[in-house]
Amino acid sequence: MSDLDRLADLLGLEPHYHDIWGNRRETSTATKRALIAAMGLPAATDDQVADSLHAVERRSWSRPLPPVLVIGEGQGIDLGVALPAGLDDATLAWDLTPEGGTAQGGRIAIRDLPVTDRATLDGTAYERRALGAQLPVSLPIGYHRLDLHVETAGGTAGPSGSTTLIVAPDRCVTVEEIMPAGRSWGIGLQVYSLRSEHDWGMGDFGDLAGFAEVAGRLGAGLVGLNPLHALFPADPNHIGPYSPSSRQFLNILYIDPASVPEYAGADDLRARIEAPAFQSALAAARQAELVDYPAVAALKLPLLEALHARFRALPDDHPRKAAYAAFRQDMGPALDRHALFDALHEHFFRQDSAQWMWRSWPAAFQDPRSAEVAAFAREHADRVDFFAWAQFEADRQLGEAASRGRSAGLAMGFYRDLAVAAHPGGGSAWADPSMLVQGANVGAPPDQFNMNGQNWGLAPLSPLGLRESAYRPFIELLRANMRHAAALRIDHVMALQHLFWIPEDGSPGAYVAYPFHDLLRIVALESRRNRCVVIGEDLGTVPEGFRPALEQAGILSYRVLYFERTSDGGFKSPGDYPAGSMATVSTHDLAPFKGFWTGRDLDWRRRLGLYPDDASRDKDIWDRGVDRWRLLQALSREGLRPDSYPTEDGDQPFRVELSAAVHAYLARTPSRIVMVQIEDALADDEQPNLPGTVDQHPNWRRRLPRKLKELETDDDLRHIIAPIAAIAPR
Repeated sequence: MSDLDRLADLLGLEPHYHDIWGNRRETSTATKRALIAAMGLPAATDDQVADSLHAVERRSWSRPLPPVLVIGEGQGIDLGVALPAGLDDATLAWDLTPEGGTAQGGRIAIRDLPVTDRATLDGTAYERRALGAQLPVSLPIGYHRLDLHVETAGGTAGPSGSTTLIVAPDRCVTVEEIMPAGRSWGIGLQVYSLRSEHDWGMGDFGDLAGFAEVAGRLGAGLVGLNPLHALFPADPNHIGPYSPSSRQFLNILYIDPASVPEYAGADDLRARIEAPAFQSALAAARQAELVDYPAVAALKLPLLEALHARFRALPDDHPRKAAYAAFRQDMGPALDRHALFDALHEHFFRQDSAQWMWRSWPAAFQDPRSAEVAAFAREHADRVDFFAWAQFEADRQLGEAASRGRSAGLAMGFYRDLAVAAHPGGGSAWADPSMLVQGANVGAPPDQFNMNGQNWGLAPLSPLGLRESAYRPFIELLRANMRHAAALRIDHVMALQHLFWIPEDGSPGAYVAYPFHDLLRIVALESRRNRCVVIGEDLGTVPEGFRPALEQAGILSYRVLYFERTSDGGFKSPGDYPAGSMATVSTHDLAPFKGFWTGRDLDWRRRLGLYPDDASRDKDIWDRGVDRWRLLQALSREGLRPDSYPTEDGDQPFRVELSAAVHAYLARTPSRIVMVQIEDALADDEQPNLPGTVDQHPNWRRRLPRKLKELETDDDLRHIIAPIAAIAPR
C-alpha cells in the first residue's frame, strides 16, 4: 500500500463501495486527499501525506493509553499500555475510579506485564504491554476513569496517562420492557403544523401538550415528533429541521409565550398583545395557509425578550431561578457555548447578511476560545443569558407537554427524532471545530431516486474527534434528545457504521467508517439509563450485516409500507415484517397515502420540472398505477379490501375506507410499534417535505387542515386509526 492508502485506511476511508445497481466504485486519489484534509491532516502532497501518516502512527505509541475503551457488560478489560522500551525495572501504578464511586488502585512491576506489540518511531523503541488482566472485571455499566503513571527504579516520574472506560449493556431497552402488551401505536406529526385557537402562526409546545392529551384519550401510546433541534433565531428563514445549528438544543420558536410563568400578571405585556396592530399581525399569522416563520419570530421574540427581563428581575431565591441554575449545570458548558453562538450570529448577521456563516466572521471570532469572544460574552452578557434562558424555557415546556400527555393516557410518551448531522455554519460547528468536519458534507451516493447522488449540506462528525473526546459529544447528543422522550428515532442510522462524505472541492464522494460497535454500545447504555426505546431509520443503501447488528442491539428497524416489497415488486404480507421494527405507511419525505393513491406527489414533480424527460414521468405514472393494483391485491389476500372497491383495478378513486384498510394491514404485522402520520389520519394529500426541492415546494411550512379542538371528533381520523388503535387497547 502507498502512504496515501495506508493513511486513508487508518482514518477509515473505505477504498470502494458498491452502488445500488451493484457497480463497484473506487475511491479516487483526489477524494482521499480531500477527505483526509477535511479531517485536519495535510495531504495535498506526498510529503504531507507521509508526515500525516507518521503523526497518526505515532499517536498510538506516544501516549500510554488510548483516550477511550468501550467494553461490553461482564467482559474483561482488554487494554494495552504503550511505554518506551527498557522500563522492566520500573513500576506501573494505577487508579481506577468507577462512575460515582471511590477510586481503587494497584501497582505492578512492568516486567510482569506481557508484551503484545513493539514499534520503533523516530529512533525510540516502544512496547505495548497487556494491563487488562490486572484490573477489576466487575465494573458496572457506566463511565469510569483509569489513571496510571510509571515510577522508575530511581524514583523519578515516568510516563503517565488516563483513559475513559465505558462499560455498556448489549441491548437497548425494548418496547416489551415498557409496555405490558409488548406493542404500541402512535401518531406522528410535525409540531409546527398544529393549529389551535391560541397559536402564534405555527404549532408550539403549548399546542403539542394539547395534541398529546388528544392522542392519549384516543388510546395512542406514542406521539412521534419531527426534529426539535435548534435553528438560527437571528434568521427565521432557515427552517429545515434536518439542517440545524445544533442537535443538542431546541428551536426556541416552539416556546409558547403565554405559557411562560413570567407572563402571569404581566399586565403591560397583555396590553401590548391586545393592541390593534399586534392583534392584526397575530391574526394574519394564524390565518396564513402556510407557516410564515419571519412573522412568527417577529411576534414571539420581542415578547420572550420582555419575559426574560421579568425573569431576571425575580429575587435570587425564587424557585424559577433555582430551576434555571440547575438546568444550566445539567447542560454544562455546551449550553454556554450555544447561547454565545446565538448572540454572536445575531450580532454579525444583523450587521451584514453576508456574515451568516461563522467562517465569514472576523478571524478572532471564529475561535470560541479567543480573548475577543470572551470580551464579547462579557459585554453582551444579558443577550447571551437570554438565549440560555430561552433553552431553559423551551425544555420546561417540552417536559410539561410530555407530562400532560402521560396524564391523559399516552402510555409511552413522545418519540423524538435525531437528525443525521448539523449545519456547518451552526453553533455546534463553531463551538468545537475539531468535532465537526469542515471541508466535506454528508450526503448519499447515486441511487434510483437521485442519479447524481445527494449532498445534504451538513457537516459530519469527525471519527478522530469522537475518539479523542472519549465520545463525549455523541453521548451528550443522545442524552439531550432522550430528554422528555420514551423513544428516539435516529435518522439515517447507518451513520453509526459509515457515512457518505462529499468533498467541497468537487471530488467524488466516498464512505468514511465510524467506530460502529463502540457507538452501538453507547446507544444501548444511554437507552437503558434514560429508559428510551431506540428506532433506527434504516432506509436506503444498508450495509451487509447492518440490520442483524441493530436487531441484536435491540434497535427497532424502520419499515415503510411503500418500500416493503417482495422480489416481484408486490407488497410484503404483514407476517413478513420483522417483529423488531416500527411500521408506518409513509414518512415526512414521502406522499401521504391519499397523495400516493392520487399521484399528488407525481403532479408536484411534473409541475416543478423535476423529471429529466417525459419518458421518466410517464414511467412513474405507469408504475404508480401498478402499485395501486398490487396494493389492492395485497389487501384482498388479507381479506381487507373494502366493499367500496369491488375489483383490484388500480384506477378506482381514493376513499377513506381504503386508508383505514391499509392501516389495518399494518396492524396485522408483528411490528412492536405501528405509527400513523397525522396527514394520513386526516386523509390529507400533501407531504411536509419534497426531497430535491428548497423553495419550489412549501417544505416544512404546511399546516394541518383541522384545528386541535376538531381532531378528537374528526370522523375520518377516528375511522382511519381504529384498526391500529386495537393493537394496544387502553
